Amino acid sequence: MSEFKRYMITSALPYANGPVHIGHLAGVYIPSDIYTRYLRLRGRDVLWVCGSDEHGVPITLKAKKENTSPQAVVDRYHEIIKKSFEELGISFDIYSRTSSALHHETASEMFRTIYDKQGFIENTTEQFYDAEANQFLADRYITGTCPHCGNEKAYGDQCEKCGTSLNATDLIQPRSSVTGNVPQLKATKHWFLPLDKHEPFLRQWILEDHKEWKPNVYGQCKSWIDKGLQARAVSRDLDWGVKLPIENTEGKVLYVWFDAPVGYISATKELTPDWEKYWKDKDTKLVHFIGKDNIVFHCIIFPAMLKAEGSYIMPENVPANEFLNLEGDKISTSRNWAVWLHEYLLDFDGKQDVLRYVLTANAPETKDNDFTWKDFQARNNNELVAVLGNFVNRTLVLTNKYYDGLIPEATLTEADEAILSQITTIKESVEKSIENYRFREALKEAMSLARLGNKYLADTEPWKLVKTDPERVKAILYVSLEITAALPVLLEPFLPFTANKMRTFLRMDKVNWDELGTKNLLTVGHQIEKPKLLFDKIEDKQIEAQVNKLLATKKANEAENHKDEAQKENISFEDFQGMDIRIGTIVEAEKVPKTKKLLKLKVDTGLDERTVVSGIAEFYKPEDIIGKQVSILMNLAPRKIKGIESQGMILMAENIDGELAFVAPDKHLKSGSMIK
Repeated sequence: MSEFKRYMITSALPYANGPVHIGHLAGVYIPSDIYTRYLRLRGRDVLWVCGSDEHGVPITLKAKKENTSPQAVVDRYHEIIKKSFEELGISFDIYSRTSSALHHETASEMFRTIYDKQGFIENTTEQFYDAEANQFLADRYITGTCPHCGNEKAYGDQCEKCGTSLNATDLIQPRSSVTGNVPQLKATKHWFLPLDKHEPFLRQWILEDHKEWKPNVYGQCKSWIDKGLQARAVSRDLDWGVKLPIENTEGKVLYVWFDAPVGYISATKELTPDWEKYWKDKDTKLVHFIGKDNIVFHCIIFPAMLKAEGSYIMPENVPANEFLNLEGDKISTSRNWAVWLHEYLLDFDGKQDVLRYVLTANAPETKDNDFTWKDFQARNNNELVAVLGNFVNRTLVLTNKYYDGLIPEATLTEADEAILSQITTIKESVEKSIENYRFREALKEAMSLARLGNKYLADTEPWKLVKTDPERVKAILYVSLEITAALPVLLEPFLPFTANKMRTFLRMDKVNWDELGTKNLLTVGHQIEKPKLLFDKIEDKQIEAQVNKLLATKKANEAENHKDEAQKENISFEDFQGMDIRIGTIVEAEKVPKTKKLLKLKVDTGLDERTVVSGIAEFYKPEDIIGKQVSILMNLAPRKIKGIESQGMILMAENIDGELAFVAPDKHLKSGSMIK
């Protein structure tokens, strides 16, 4: 497989200021779980570490919003995240946390070693300061108008609406999110990692030595390096985080981007006393699984830290994925536009592998992809149920029906042997794809064995041959059973719960990857279980419930962000008196042909019956509004709409979501009553 003796796998530490969602899973955690499970199946010496990222401004903002302490916030979300991962079968060797004493000690040691080697530079810069709160403001404590798109809720480090990276000083009309005041610029001293000093090493190590990295990773690194690297601050003025381990630095902590990746090392220390061989031995392959927003930190900044410290190995690969969108819109924690893992596990009890399958089959490996609930349903029903589940169920049902669940003794034809040889061919394709971090392709290859089995059964039709050629049926089912026994080996990295079910059905132990294709997996006379369904169909009503949940979220966001139109310029009382507004009664109503929005109304105004064309057809059916009293502007100049002369205007109120409603009296009035 490779020349490495052992593997150190890391996954980006999720922020403990909220639960995990499907974007995190598709981008980082499911790919790294697939890779690690595969290595374990091959008997490799591998450690996989992760943990909650519990420092940084998002934590303190959450605590302030909830009127609680940062520790209370991270304690709550750490448990939610950890439990959700466990229930989904994410098989970390350890899930740690950066608020632990061991992590604080490890991060402090990393800083101190680099500091003692004069690996940092000190610099005094101007930073926004809130005089009322008596504190310097980190980027996320500052909001203002984005200079690029005009979003009035942009943060001091990024505009979440247009995605542009910002400096706090770029914002138009910056405000402190602590007090709402306009912040002042004030001098403060910080320590910086001089990335420019490490640029020659990074240029050689990435651009020359690792051209095999994924194009999105290599391209982003090249862009940063070619622009010229700048020194990056490693400290912040905050009271929550790893305290700076040097004298006279009260109120300063390690910047979270310095502190968080050290969490991989502290988690390994917590796991094993032999941690150094996984981080300092060149026979170890270090692989970081991250999302594309973390590429720079893991490919440039963290390696520069490790190089400056001097005793650590460098990552061999950083297979970052792109982003997963949700129903055509960017996933956003702040807007609650997400499918949260802990909620999914409640709504779809026992369907962990369905989510794992869909997120792998639709993984954003080379470009941003979109998750939709309809696709989720289709992949479950048309692939997991109709292909994998159908093949396994038919094979086991027929074996129980014809042979009481005993593996039959059979004489195989050359064609049968050729079918079985495909197991080795498919296995080799799967492992090649996994080792090149193409997990979507690997899953497709693994599922091709189930497709092969389905086709084999459909072509041979043992249910038709059983009375005329029973010996042939024994061979057909033996081949089908061997394919069934191979499937849990190939699918273990992707669908661990399903693989375990299949092994239970077959009463077989776990088989190592390298044994697959080298021997028969089942022996003649071996007793199997009576089958149960591997998967069941997901009904439309389950999907509708999820779509409706998202629609409710969308409406809530629109309501929260809605800004009432500014008051129009004042008019004189005489101008108002010039408008003739009366109560009218609708006596006739019909749709205007070839239009979606227009109704043709006949309105009794007390003075006459007149025709009014109104754009209300999306909200009212003609038959429902006969006799309805409305407010009508009488003296609006007539105009032709779709060839119909409209003589006035029905007054309507518009909700924030565009819904229209009549402006009408709360009790019945005589038609023609004046509105004054």
